[in-house]
Amino acid sequence: MLYRVGLVVPTLNAGEKWPAWLAAVAEQNYPLQRKLVIDSSSTDGTVELAQAQGFEVLTIFRAEFNHGATRQMAAEYLSDCELVVFLTQDAILAQQDAIEKLVSVFKNTDVSLSYGRQLPHLDAQLIGAHARLFNYGAQSRLKERADIPNLGIKTTFCSDSFACYRREDLLAIGGFKSDLIFGEDAHIAARLVLKNKKIAYVAEALVYHSHDYTFAQDFKRYFDIGVFHAREAEIFSQFGNVSGEGLRFVKSELRYVCQKRQFLLIFSVIIRTFAKYVAYKIGRYERLLPLSLKRFLSMHRGYWQCDRD
Repeated sequence: MLYRVGLVVPTLNAGEKWPAWLAAVAEQNYPLQRKLVIDSSSTDGTVELAQAQGFEVLTIFRAEFNHGATRQMAAEYLSDCELVVFLTQDAILAQQDAIEKLVSVFKNTDVSLSYGRQLPHLDAQLIGAHARLFNYGAQSRLKERADIPNLGIKTTFCSDSFACYRREDLLAIGGFKSDLIFGEDAHIAARLVLKNKKIAYVAEALVYHSHDYTFAQDFKRYFDIGVFHAREAEIFSQFGNVSGEGLRFVKSELRYVCQKRQFLLIFSVIIRTFAKYVAYKIGRYERLLPLSLKRFLSMHRGYWQCDRD
């Protein structure tokens, strides 16, 4: 069965990887009904290259970009599509049938969201590569409400760097929330699971995507995660505590650097872990902080246009 599939990517000065990204999309063997770029006023030729490849383009001001609201705009715009695939500009499809595999699970009518396996970029550093290998295993699986006692917060894990939504189900729960600092994908996943829908992890659908965060970037990112979990506690409290998953990640990270015989990185892992923990805790109590400090600590400064208390 062929679905009417729309592809969406938010962009801002997509840079040197953009031609490879466009080429990988062009090589897909699954027909795409629509291809849409939502561009935050790029100045580097991102839009022109996309249009040359047959993409529709919606242009917004940079200050207007929001992880949830921008994707909701796309979902509403692609009104003739049954499924909507989201990618990010730095996530490069790794195989010609990546989208085909990602959408194949929707033959199960209980599946509302699928996401693919992210492989580290070939030039990824050790810490960045481990994060992808830890979070994206080789085994596909379905996740549902019955998995919460076992998986906890991991039940909601997914990524809009390469994900597909059943548009009807997405809109039925109200779509993406517009005032999230980030984590719009996990927020939707949580709401779908609580509505007894299923999330499919499709390990056979591959994309290259990874980040080599600096210490400062990791701190800011985990501050934002703390803000996200604090402000959406009503939903995420139903999935249990996040500390167990964090401890499992650190143990895996230490084993990985030892296996690679990069023993000096042990100190980096320890310091980075402490910084992330502190940042997360500060984020959980961000309501006590002045707006100027929140902007300084956050990776997403544009979120703090005004105090959102």
